[in-house]
Amino acid sequence: MLSGEDEHAQRFIASNAGRSDDVSADAAVARAAAGDTATGSEDAGGGHAAATSLDQQAYDCVLAGRIDGATEAARGLLADGAADHDGLYLINHVLVPALDEVGRRFEAGTLFLPQLMASAEAAKAGFDVVRTASARGGEGFTSKGAVVLATVMGDIHDIGKNIVRMLLENHGFEVIDLGRDVDPQAVADAVVERHVLLCGLSALMTTTVPAMAQTIELLRAQAPWCKVVVGGAVLTPEYARMVGADYYAKDAAETVRVAEEVCG
Repeated sequence: MLSGEDEHAQRFIASNAGRSDDVSADAAVARAAAGDTATGSEDAGGGHAAATSLDQQAYDCVLAGRIDGATEAARGLLADGAADHDGLYLINHVLVPALDEVGRRFEAGTLFLPQLMASAEAAKAGFDVVRTASARGGEGFTSKGAVVLATVMGDIHDIGKNIVRMLLENHGFEVIDLGRDVDPQAVADAVVERHVLLCGLSALMTTTVPAMAQTIELLRAQAPWCKVVVGGAVLTPEYARMVGADYYAKDAAETVRVAEEVCG
C-alpha cells in the first residue's frame, strides 16, 4: 500500500473479507473492491435488495470505499431514464442504506477506521453527483438541517471531528465546521447566527474538558434552544453529564443518529 501497488489496501481488504461471519455481505464488498460490480439483484447485506444492477453497484462501491465506481454508478443511475431514479432515490435507497450498513459493521468490529473513512469518501462522491445533477436541473439540494462542529479551546486534535463532519454531510446535513482550538464565544456566535439546533463538541485531552463545560454553559445562556452532543477519546457518558451535554456520542455513527433525532 505504501508503495502504491495496492491503493487504499483494497486488494488486502478483499482477500480478507471472507474472514467475517457475514460471508455473503463481505463477498459483495470483495467483489466491489476487485471491480466486479455486476451483481444483479443480490442482497449486499443489511437487508438491501437492489432493484437494478446500478443500485447494487453503487451500494457495493460505498461498502468497499471505491470512489470511482460509486461516481460511475451514481451517474448511470440518474441517467438510466427510470421515472423514480432521481437524486432522492439515490440518497434514500442506496447511499444512506450503504452508510448505515458500514456503520453497523464498524460497530460490530468487522470494518475498521480506514474502511469507514474510505466508504464515507465513496458516498460523498455519490452525493456530489446528486448535487451536480440538481444544480444542472435547477433544483435545490435540500439539507436536513445545520450542525455546528468544533474542537474546544486548547485542543488541537480534529481527526475525529473531521470524520463526524464527513458522515453528517453524507447523511444530508449542512455542517458548519469551526475547526479546532475554538473559543467558546465563537461557538455560541455561530449557533446564534444560524439558530442551529445541534452543536457537536470534541475534546481529546482531559485538560480541555473544562473548556467544553465553559462552552456548553455559554450556549445555555445565549442559545438555550440548541442541543449539545459531545465526544472524543477522553469523554465518557459520565463526563458528558458532568459538563452539561444533552448527548454523548461514542463514535461518528452515533452522532449521526443524534442529529437525525434532533433535526428530524
